[in-house]
Amino acid sequence: MAAKPSLRTELLFNLAFLAAAALLLGVMTILLASAVAPERAFPLVITIVALDVGVFIVFGHYIVTRHVLRPVERLIAAADAVVGGDLAARAPEAETRDFTTLAERVNRMTDHLLDAQSQLVRSEKLAGIGRLAAGVAHEVGNPLGALGTYVEVLRRRGGGEPDVLQGMGRELQRIDAIVRSLLEYARPQEEELKPVDPGVVARSTFALLQAQGALKAVRAELDLGNGMPMISGWAHLLEQALVNLMLNAVDAAEGGVVVLGARSWHYEPGRVAPKRATDPEPVAFVRTRPRQPPRVEFKAGAPGTLLFVADSGPGVPLEDRHRVFDPFYTTKPPGRGTGLGLAIVERVVYDMGGVVWVERAREGGAAFKLFFPEHAEQGPGEGGRK
Repeated sequence: MAAKPSLRTELLFNLAFLAAAALLLGVMTILLASAVAPERAFPLVITIVALDVGVFIVFGHYIVTRHVLRPVERLIAAADAVVGGDLAARAPEAETRDFTTLAERVNRMTDHLLDAQSQLVRSEKLAGIGRLAAGVAHEVGNPLGALGTYVEVLRRRGGGEPDVLQGMGRELQRIDAIVRSLLEYARPQEEELKPVDPGVVARSTFALLQAQGALKAVRAELDLGNGMPMISGWAHLLEQALVNLMLNAVDAAEGGVVVLGARSWHYEPGRVAPKRATDPEPVAFVRTRPRQPPRVEFKAGAPGTLLFVADSGPGVPLEDRHRVFDPFYTTKPPGRGTGLGLAIVERVVYDMGGVVWVERAREGGAAFKLFFPEHAEQGPGEGGRK
């Protein structure tokens, strides 16, 4: 694609053209008037000059409108559309390099503002849900403990049918698991963020699940890259998040493939996903989502580590990808999931300063991806949570 000319070049070229044309027409007018009608040369020259000025004004208006006013009007229209609620509106490219660059900057600023707004809404949502979860867990936990005590008393006294008591105990344990999940979701992390090696955490997670036999139902693969930077976080919570994602992938892709991987990566919305060891050359992969989730603490191009859990299961429908991290949203049959696992994963990733999203995996199923920026070295007295 040919490089676009600058606005300065276009205006200077057209102004030079106008000046040369004016000079040429002026000389030709004087010569023509002197040769044809010397006695009426002055009025004729004035008339022709007036016509020339009119032509130049029209031509100049066209040039200014084409190269200046029209691009400005398009920028204003795009900004008004965004203000009016059309968040997908963007400024188009112009004929000159300067206004094309300005349009790109305006679009980038719009994206950044929308990202900041989205993150603010997400933060308020997480805080609100956290307070609600803590309140519900507290209010439900007390009567739940009392019910458990009563069931145990009935069992020891031999009252009631054993099957009924066993069923009540099982359901109480299920409610207790939900309450504990709510508390885990709502519990703030007061511990300081520390340097974490994502490759070590991914390797230990994979080894743990293998030792427990949790990966026997699938063909599990560990795919780790080289030179991954350290990230800021909590190793035990990151391991819990990866375990949760791996168990979900095993449930979704029973008899298929599950991959746990990590790569050094730069956070860029339009960038192709990092190459895996099993990928053929060249890598042919197109994102199904043009933009990644927002995180205004780091910009596009920020270095860090991308961890991913991919499977060959049915995947997550495009219309549900923004809902899978909502509390109590689940695609599992009743009784097989609380819908809090992915919500807890998102909360952990967010508290560690990263982002998590889901898209279509190369294996055909879902690919949950976690990006964490590179750990920033801090001087004395600069520690603490980010």
